[in-house]
Amino acid sequence: MKRTALSTAGRIWPNATAALLALGFAFPVYWMFSTAFKPTRDIITEDPVWFPFHGTVEHFATAVHAPHFWALAGNSVVVTVLAVGLSLVIALCGAFALTRMRFKGRRGILLTFMVAQMAPWEVMVISIYLIVRDADLLNSLVPLTCFYTLMVLPFTLLTLRGYVAAVPRELEESAMVDGCSRRQAFRKVVLPLLAPGLMATSLFGFITAWNEFPLVLVLNKEPGTGTLPLWLSQFQTQFGDDWGATMAAASLFAVPILVLFLFLQRKAVGGLTSGAVKG
Repeated sequence: MKRTALSTAGRIWPNATAALLALGFAFPVYWMFSTAFKPTRDIITEDPVWFPFHGTVEHFATAVHAPHFWALAGNSVVVTVLAVGLSLVIALCGAFALTRMRFKGRRGILLTFMVAQMAPWEVMVISIYLIVRDADLLNSLVPLTCFYTLMVLPFTLLTLRGYVAAVPRELEESAMVDGCSRRQAFRKVVLPLLAPGLMATSLFGFITAWNEFPLVLVLNKEPGTGTLPLWLSQFQTQFGDDWGATMAAASLFAVPILVLFLFLQRKAVGGLTSGAVKG
């Protein structure tokens, strides 16, 4: 009986702690979405309204009809998709080369990517601005796409390298014995096995590029040339910040990430763990 009671208590405390932490992380998200549906009088009241019993969508209408909303939304989608796609292609080729081939300087390349992963991009904003200004590419999506690709590339390559290393070489060799070239063996045998790793890294890249703010703030100051993170700072009235519209805008901004995460969460977690412990 004592052992059973101790084992039950040993399970309760971790579960209770995990539940409290989950509630702590979930509450800001709930408050954001609930505030987006509250009438203005319930937002500015001194007594907090925990649940919007008289919900409204007027704040979402204000957010959607904000100047340049659709242009900035399109810019965000284009830049994010291109950055994720380019980083996946480059990282997949690099991961395969670093895993399957032996050449001089391989360890140095890996070390360079690890250092790049740890380096804070914010300290290079001034240098990046000067480069883009001299190239006459301010207020363009081209530098954003290039630098977002570079931001997510180190993590993508390091993660995919571990996942490629987990695929036995014998599978490729068997395919080549059956008549496939190395490229065909990679495309038909190895690539399908990398799907969880590709999903995990694409999710990370999407979140990174979708949320990036300092760089677009510096490089794309002209109206309609930036991305959605800039859009979130526009909701002000003559009386100050419009918190209802701001929360509605933040909710709209977060929905694509939440949907993508819910769709990919199982395979993404599997891909991250496999890439982290193998290779």
